[in-house]
Amino acid sequence: MTETSPDAAVAPPPARRRRKDGEARRVMILDAGLALFSSVGLHGASVEGIAERAGLSKTNLLYYFPSKEELYIAVLRRVLAVWLDPLQAFDADSEPAEAFRHYIRAKLTLSRDAPQASRLFCLEIVQGAPLLRPELEGPLRDLVEAKATVIRSWSAQGRIGPHDPHHLIFSIWAITQHYADFAVQVDAVSGRSLDDPAFFESVVASTQDLILAGLGLNPAR
Repeated sequence: MTETSPDAAVAPPPARRRRKDGEARRVMILDAGLALFSSVGLHGASVEGIAERAGLSKTNLLYYFPSKEELYIAVLRRVLAVWLDPLQAFDADSEPAEAFRHYIRAKLTLSRDAPQASRLFCLEIVQGAPLLRPELEGPLRDLVEAKATVIRSWSAQGRIGPHDPHHLIFSIWAITQHYADFAVQVDAVSGRSLDDPAFFESVVASTQDLILAGLGLNPAR
């Protein structure tokens, strides 16, 4: 009788292993696509270059993403999901000052840890969002409108000063994403970047104080 080794006994089924390997390859391709698209744009990047960066063959890449455009859209959708996730935390029962503090810190953390994602999103928007516009007019608009309703309710209850919620959200985006999209300028002027923990905390505190003071909230931490 042939004995079964302990390793063989716990080995995952072939189908599950293939699925896990496939998911890992998709992530590798998306990461490689983000790196190239954020530096040279859609038209400057090539399928061959992305495949090489991902450590795969062109044929293997095209198995997961049949065209460069489909890969580009998949990368943008992942970027959009990551960048919008912190906004999901806004709800009517939240304490406004804490909600804004948390959101600002989360957005600046993304600018520090995922600057390529922000730059790619900015590049797509500057070009008129030819491939991302349906996402902007659908999921993004729906989420912003839902959170605008929350902000209006806070204002109606006297919990924050009157402020157009769209302009407020746009202002937070502009300030926080500036540190990713214009990181070279920030470094040239200040000699520092968000990778410096002290500088990062000063940016977070300054931005929180600016937004909270504008809403008539106590900026003291």
